[in-house]
Amino acid sequence: MSESTKKSGGWRENKWVRAAIPALLLHCSIGTVYCWSLFSQEIADYIGFSKGATEWAFSFAIFFLGMSAAFLGNIVEKDIHKSSLIATICFATGMALTGFFIWWGGNNKGNVLALIGIYVSYGFIMGVGLGTGYLSPVKTLMLWFQDRKGLATGLAVAGFGAAKAIASPIMTAMQTKLSGMVPDPADPSKMISDGTGTYKMFLILAVVYFVMMFVGHLLLAKPAGWHEPQGKGEKPSIIATLKTKPITNYIGIWLMFYINITCGLALISQEKMIFKCLGFAASAGMLSTISAIFNAGGRLGFSSWADTMKDRNTIYKLIFVLSIAFTALVMLTNGIKTGASSMGLAILVLALIYIVNAGYGGGFSNVPTLLSDHYGMGSISAIHGITLSAWAFAGLTGNQVASWIVKNFGSEETITYLENGVEHTAKVNPTGYQNVLIFTIVLYIIALLCCLLLVKPTDKALEAKKAKK
Repeated sequence: MSESTKKSGGWRENKWVRAAIPALLLHCSIGTVYCWSLFSQEIADYIGFSKGATEWAFSFAIFFLGMSAAFLGNIVEKDIHKSSLIATICFATGMALTGFFIWWGGNNKGNVLALIGIYVSYGFIMGVGLGTGYLSPVKTLMLWFQDRKGLATGLAVAGFGAAKAIASPIMTAMQTKLSGMVPDPADPSKMISDGTGTYKMFLILAVVYFVMMFVGHLLLAKPAGWHEPQGKGEKPSIIATLKTKPITNYIGIWLMFYINITCGLALISQEKMIFKCLGFAASAGMLSTISAIFNAGGRLGFSSWADTMKDRNTIYKLIFVLSIAFTALVMLTNGIKTGASSMGLAILVLALIYIVNAGYGGGFSNVPTLLSDHYGMGSISAIHGITLSAWAFAGLTGNQVASWIVKNFGSEETITYLENGVEHTAKVNPTGYQNVLIFTIVLYIIALLCCLLLVKPTDKALEAKKAKK
């Protein structure tokens, strides 16, 4: 044992072992929910349904993530070991059952029970694991890292964002290598994948993520010196805690969190097609990975930056101002529609996508610390859980509204591109993607107004302002 470990009281009292590492193990596992787009088309083809039908599994997963966090926040508050175990069991079981129903659907093509089974498994069961798993390490991190709460929560939530970048190439390789080959019905002389790799991947990863999350569950612990308020006299109700500030304060936080997620999902859900509009079809996968890196970087960077500020709400003001500015520039220049013929405009659109990704991630990592600054640490898990209901509703509106706009405005164009020496075609709707920006900029402006008018500075921020005078 090193001297530094001895001085810190051994590994049982080491903040990295008891908080940071288990948080990363939990969040890097559950964050793979964002890999859905990698295999949604393959699942749809394999079980005999449209991609639009299977997409609801992801929307349900995000909805139940937020709602389970809202309703189970009190369990997380009382016992992080129980909540992290619930997360481990639900997430791994949901993955395994998803794999089972994909397999069953492949053997019973077009059977609606397979689709419902995937909705329940990936949407509801995994969703409960997502919500409890997301919440479980957050308060613990803030207790261990009292002076750098933003860094701590940013580190964990960055794991959630980085999970897609880490898991995407692994999942893609597994789908290919675990699949068998069969003759192409259209041309028997050619061999194509039989699609079985997807359900095999789910079954294998269910075991891998169970082990990762169970280790995180065993390691996760609050500091020995932390006294958790228990009695009625010690611990006020959530409603009483929220009443310590004007209710408009909390409404403002909830709304700007909801809007940031809605706008992020609206643009992120269309980003691959936007890359193709810009002439980057062959590089769309790599550019999406860069998006995931910006998403994770925003979670860590914005939250760490907020540690240096007297009022964490300033971070949200910066996120919304940057998002409004770059969205307006792309709108004024018709960047998505004309970017394919202008490298400068194409770079501007890429900048918008990456800034939105960074701000989307930063909004997640800053909300628990902003809430703790306003309402204290006593009931932070429960209050944070209720606030995550915004994520639930954004999961049902962001990408769905964007898809509706793209479907009903503009017209599809067919583009051709080379990938690995093979010519491919794709249908894109530049006008539709451009119109999504009208929807997002209006919401970003509303979010900025919430920041400025509804969310008041904390007492600490006001005192610091007076001290400067």
